[in-house]
Amino acid sequence: MTPKPTLAVVGATGAVGSVMLQMLTHHADVWGEIRLLASPRPSGLPPALDATRAGGSRTASVRGEECEILALSEEALEGVDVALFLVPDEVAARWAPIAATKGAVVVDTSAAFRADPDVPLVVPETNAHAARVRPRGIVASPGCTTLALIVAVGSLHAEFGLDELVVTAQQAASGAGAGQDGAEALRAQLGLVAGHDDLGTHPGDVRRAVGENTGPFPGPLALNVLPWSGTPGADGASSEEERVRDETRRILALPALRVAATCVRVPVVTGHSVSVHARFERPVPLDRAHEILATSPGVVLYDDPAAGDFPTPADVVGTDPAWVGRVRRSMDDERALDFFVCADNLRKGAALNALQIAESVVATL
Repeated sequence: MTPKPTLAVVGATGAVGSVMLQMLTHHADVWGEIRLLASPRPSGLPPALDATRAGGSRTASVRGEECEILALSEEALEGVDVALFLVPDEVAARWAPIAATKGAVVVDTSAAFRADPDVPLVVPETNAHAARVRPRGIVASPGCTTLALIVAVGSLHAEFGLDELVVTAQQAASGAGAGQDGAEALRAQLGLVAGHDDLGTHPGDVRRAVGENTGPFPGPLALNVLPWSGTPGADGASSEEERVRDETRRILALPALRVAATCVRVPVVTGHSVSVHARFERPVPLDRAHEILATSPGVVLYDDPAAGDFPTPADVVGTDPAWVGRVRRSMDDERALDFFVCADNLRKGAALNALQIAESVVATL
């Protein structure tokens, strides 16, 4: 009997890593050894709960067993068949190629390789075939905002041909910073503003209450929204907005697709939401759009506003699918639809998509 493949989870102690360990416990048992690895945090960030700090090791539960968390090293990557990288860009950029040279197929959730033409960018529900050709031994998973919308958009594109996409993403705090930094910063800010009944009645009072405790955000997020996410890009766009455009084009194989994206950070702990305006090459009957979305893998259609049925981050957190609602004709244009999508950015937005890629890869080994 062929032994089951060895899986390495690199970044097992982060927010996405914790979700990944839960998923491995409940998904089909296709793995032999599961090796948990962690790396030091970049300097200047809060101390990591990982095995590379002085003072010993940690353990974590996976498949009902306590496993030691090992420091990321070349030795720890020996004998690994598939390596899931759930780490910041700089860690992935250094270590993913090393894992690949040792024979592992790397599935990386960072942005380090998403634009590399020799690294396929994969969403299994949409372009699973792309993972079969991997010249560098690495498969990239898109960003959490792209993953929130792409399965729904891709299913409609397959029938009607996508021509133009305009999206506004409301990004949760847990999508910012490394590990749990964003979520922890929001919780700290909410504590600072609690009990101030007059906040929001005078200019700058929220900012004064939060002070310097903004964490990975460019300003206070509690009781506020921030129309900026990422780093400066070209023509006034942010890096997050450019990623949504570039990743959507790559996944759908539409290099000239017109995409306008605005990313807004909102005071939600977990769960990205995206308001979508999609225009297609052919007319889109509304009942047919509902039918496609209702039957697409990875999508749940939840669309009865009169009954109060539409997706919100508070409702979808902890679930795997992309939830779609508010599907409607756009400005009397028979070729355009508007709809609203919500997804857990730590699950389908990161851990689940990577695990789906890994499971599809291992089926071919």
